Amino acid sequence: MSVEKTHLEICNLSKDQYPQIKTLMDQAYPDLGGAWPTHTIFRLIDQFPEGQIGIVDDGVLVGIALSVQVDYTRFSNPHTYEDIADGHDRVFSDAEGDALYGLDVAISDTHRGMRLGRRLYDARKELCRQYNLRAILAGGRIPCYYNHSAEMSPMEYIAKVDQKELYDPILSFQLSNDFQVKRLLKKYLPEDQESVGYATLLEWNNIMYEPTDTVLESTKSIVRVGAVQWQMRCVESVDEMLKQVEYFVDTVSDYKSDFILFPEFFNAPIMGLGEQSNQTEAIRFLAEYTDTFKNAMSRMAVEYNANIITGSMPLAEGDKIYNVSYLCHRSGKIDEQRKIHITPHEQNDWVIQGGDKIAVFETDAGRVGIQICYDVEFPELSRILAKQGLDILFVPFWTDTKNSYLRVRHCAQARAIENECYVVIAGSVGNLPEVESLDVQYSQSAVLTPSDFSFPHDATLNEATPNTEMLLFSDLDMDKLKILHSEGTVRNLKDRREDLYDVILKKET
Repeated sequence: MSVEKTHLEICNLSKDQYPQIKTLMDQAYPDLGGAWPTHTIFRLIDQFPEGQIGIVDDGVLVGIALSVQVDYTRFSNPHTYEDIADGHDRVFSDAEGDALYGLDVAISDTHRGMRLGRRLYDARKELCRQYNLRAILAGGRIPCYYNHSAEMSPMEYIAKVDQKELYDPILSFQLSNDFQVKRLLKKYLPEDQESVGYATLLEWNNIMYEPTDTVLESTKSIVRVGAVQWQMRCVESVDEMLKQVEYFVDTVSDYKSDFILFPEFFNAPIMGLGEQSNQTEAIRFLAEYTDTFKNAMSRMAVEYNANIITGSMPLAEGDKIYNVSYLCHRSGKIDEQRKIHITPHEQNDWVIQGGDKIAVFETDAGRVGIQICYDVEFPELSRILAKQGLDILFVPFWTDTKNSYLRVRHCAQARAIENECYVVIAGSVGNLPEVESLDVQYSQSAVLTPSDFSFPHDATLNEATPNTEMLLFSDLDMDKLKILHSEGTVRNLKDRREDLYDVILKKET
C-alpha cells in the first residue's frame, strides 16, 4: 500500500458498513468462525455506538475495534468468552459499567505494517478517559503458545514474551501498548487450539479515572497558586505588618487561588522593633510573635477561602529555636513543617536547630509538601515526599545574592524533573538595613514544572520580574502530572531501581 495515496480517518462504525466489517473479520479470524453475524454488530452499534471504532482509507474500511461497557469487579476476575457473548452471539453492553471491554480488532491485509492497531488502541484509551471509565479489560489470545506448550506452562510462556525472549503477535502487541497481564484465564475459548484454550486477562489502567460519587468529593484538575514576591520594608508595629499580609491574601484570593505562598522569614522587619544587642536575641524576639502571625494567617485562610503557606518564622521551644512553615488550610486546620537543614548563618548567628520530620499534607487541592529554602538543595527529602504521592512542592526562600538564589532555583528545577511534580518558589526583595544580616535580598519567584512535551519548553510555567515586589499567579494542570507518571517520554518515578537503592527516613515521621 502506497503511503502517499493513504487518507486515513477514525470513525464510529455504522450498520451500512457491515459488509466491509464482515470482510475484515473473515480475514482476521478464519480459524474461529470469521465475522460476527449481522444482529451482533447491529446490537453493538445500537447499545454502545462510541465503542465501535473504525479506520477508513479514502472511504474504505480498513480497520475495526469493537468494545462494550462492563462492570469492572465482575470482569477483572476469572471469566470465559461465553460470559461476554452468549450461545446466540449476543453481546450485551452495560450502560452503567465502569470499564471498557475490548472485543475484536481486525486490520485489512492491505494495511498491515502501518501501525493501525496502535491507532485503534489509542482511540479506545481516549474513549475510556472521556467516559471516565476506570480501565480497559480484554481477554487476549496467545496464538503462538501451541508451539511451546509441550515444554513450558502458559505462565512461563507469558513471562518469556514479557521479557521479549519470545514473540506472540497478540500478547507482544498488548504489552507494548501498556497493558498488563492480570491473570491467566483457563478454558476462555476452548476451540482456540493455537492458544490451547488459554487467554490472558489484560488491563490498561485509566490514571485519569475519578470516582463520581459527589461533585464536592471530586479532585480538582486545575489548581491555581499565587506566590507573593514580598518587599522587605520597615514597619512601625506588628499590626501594620499583619495589614500588609492581609492585603496580599485579599488580593490573591480575588483571583480564586487555591494556595498562597509567602517567603521565608517574610516577617523579619519585626526584628527592627526591638532593641536587641545581638542576632540571637533578635531572632528570639521575632519568635515571640510567631503564634500571633500563625493564628492571624489561619483566620485569613478561612475568611478568604485559600490555603496559605506562611513562608517561615522562628519557633521557640524552651531554649531551642526552629525555622518553621505553617500550612493554614481554608478548613481551619494547621499543619507544620520545620526546616531540616540549617545554613551556617542560621546555626552560628541565630542558633537555629534542624527539624526531624518530613511529610506530605493532604489538602482539598492536592497533596503538597513544603521545603524551606536550603532543604530543596537536598534531593533525598523530595524523593521521600514523591514516594508519598507529592503533587506540588512549595519552597519559601530567602537569599541575599544572585548566586545564592540560583542554588535554590536550579535545585528546585531538578526536584520538579526528578519527582514529576510542580515546584513553587517564593522569596523576598529589597533591603532592610535596620536588621543585621538581612541587609539585602535577591529573588525571582517562579513556578517550575517537569520537563516533557506537555509542559513549557523550558520547564518554567511562570516567573516574576527579578527584585520587584509582585504577585505571581499560575494554573497547574494536575491531569498532566497523572499522564506524565504513566506515559511520559521518561518516567523518573516509575523507573527507579528500588532493587538497587532506596531512600528512607531513619526516624519515624
